[in-house]
Amino acid sequence: MSSISMDHKEFVVLFKDIEVRLYRVARRILISHEEAQDSVQEVVIKIWERKNIKAQAKNIEAYAMTMIKNHCLDRLKSKQANFLRLEDDFDDQLDSTDDTLSAQNDVEERLGAVEKVVNLLPEKQRTVWHLRDVEGYSFEEIEAIMDMNATAVRVTLSRARKEIRNQIAKQYE
Repeated sequence: MSSISMDHKEFVVLFKDIEVRLYRVARRILISHEEAQDSVQEVVIKIWERKNIKAQAKNIEAYAMTMIKNHCLDRLKSKQANFLRLEDDFDDQLDSTDDTLSAQNDVEERLGAVEKVVNLLPEKQRTVWHLRDVEGYSFEEIEAIMDMNATAVRVTLSRARKEIRNQIAKQYE
């Protein structure tokens, strides 16, 4: 393996680990499952085509996250948002064997309410919230991915969380 370029095996191992995270970021931005899958595939191909990726990016995961974010935002700009479909796929997130039917319905209802509120957030808030609270990225990693300073990341996250809390509280009053 060269220290500058990446061979196929090394590439597959690296992207096997981060492909799911790329998908979740793409899904959060684009909402549509198909759009997110297409975007991840396109970004992975673009990265593979750049044979000297190691020389270009010190943190390949942050580099890939930045690429997926930018690609998805470009895709949103090129398409009208009303053509993207919201797919309700909470079923795969629930473990129905452990929940009774009524408890499962309650969980689905709560997840659906949170998902709706999150999808109404401005794109930047939605993405920062997802990277931090869903993916578990550090503030420093989010700064690099989103190309924002530390204060802006923290303020954006705080505003997103506050809006989610306020909207959920309104729904359950």
